[in-house]
Amino acid sequence: MLPALEAAELPADAIEVGRIADAWGIKGWFKVLPHSAQPEALFSSKRWFLQAPGASASNAFRLAIREAKEHSDCIVATSEDVPDRNAAEALRGARVFVPRSSFPTAGDDEYYWVDLIGLSVVNREGVTLGTVRELLATGPQTTLVLAAEADGKAVERMVPFVSAFVDKVDLPGRLITVDWQPDY
Repeated sequence: MLPALEAAELPADAIEVGRIADAWGIKGWFKVLPHSAQPEALFSSKRWFLQAPGASASNAFRLAIREAKEHSDCIVATSEDVPDRNAAEALRGARVFVPRSSFPTAGDDEYYWVDLIGLSVVNREGVTLGTVRELLATGPQTTLVLAAEADGKAVERMVPFVSAFVDKVDLPGRLITVDWQPDY
């Protein structure tokens, strides 16, 4: 990492949103490969936290972003702390985190995947189907991947995250209610 960057601990609500791929141009710009097809969090936050691959949370650096914009299949960004190409090259491979609190507000019936992970899922009858372990983009829809237990064994359930099956998402209550049966 760059010694000129301010050392900082990751915020408690830090979410990894991308990785720095390489320098871009000669004036200190750098390419970021976002983890999301809709990387609004990179644009809305003017303060990124960087961490070298494999580093602990206490080995992070704060980076004040001057500008970030879409370019081809990536994001390019610049910072006052990265004055030239050599400094940008030194960032290669760094993981990019932003505080969850700086994400743009989601619209009605829109959710950030990171907010759904860990929520309990029950059906209309109140039967617990599992806990959201991850989400999969399966083309036209997103699918909830649930970790559950049945007959004393760990099982995985998948529920399409579409309005036909999802009745309610209660983020404060950490609960998703679905029209789905355990034996589907």
